[in-house]
Amino acid sequence: MNFDPDSTAVVVVDMQNGFCHPDGSLYAPGSEDVIEPIRDLLSRAREAGASVVFTRDVHPPEQFEDNHYYDEFERWGEHVVEGTWETEIVDGLDVREDDHVVTKHTYDAFYRTDLEGYLDAHGIKNLLFCGTLANVCVLHTAGSAGLRDFKPVIVEDAVGYIEEGHKEYAVEHSAWLFGEGVELDDVEFE
Repeated sequence: MNFDPDSTAVVVVDMQNGFCHPDGSLYAPGSEDVIEPIRDLLSRAREAGASVVFTRDVHPPEQFEDNHYYDEFERWGEHVVEGTWETEIVDGLDVREDDHVVTKHTYDAFYRTDLEGYLDAHGIKNLLFCGTLANVCVLHTAGSAGLRDFKPVIVEDAVGYIEEGHKEYAVEHSAWLFGEGVELDDVEFE
């Protein structure tokens, strides 16, 4: 699958210590396993001149205190709390000065962030999604991208997961409803 680097961004979702490092509170080995494929994708994208976006899931300690229903701490336990080591991008993936970093407070990186404005301002139409977790933040952000008329493509062997079936679900659901999937080796930049 060919992508024009001028209108394409690689979106690296939540590759943070809290999810990808064995000492993280929500560590998933499947997330650590995709560091190398993501590094490869980033190298190829940067060499071609495509944009790179990193998302970071960050929760202020009091974020869910007054909520009626939505409480990630109740569902998952405290994780990636603002100001902690868990919120940092995992070693092995370098954030460069010209990369765009989006701090988000829920599963969807478009929700109350500047992501859509950044993409529009840079003429980006195609989004290659990698990162973690496949069936949570990757899926919800990719779905939100599709609803905003971006082309969301999940790089299937560059998304982390808790269970293999979660990744399969996310890829199949995306392809069925709003996006496409591709293997890393099939990604080419024109």
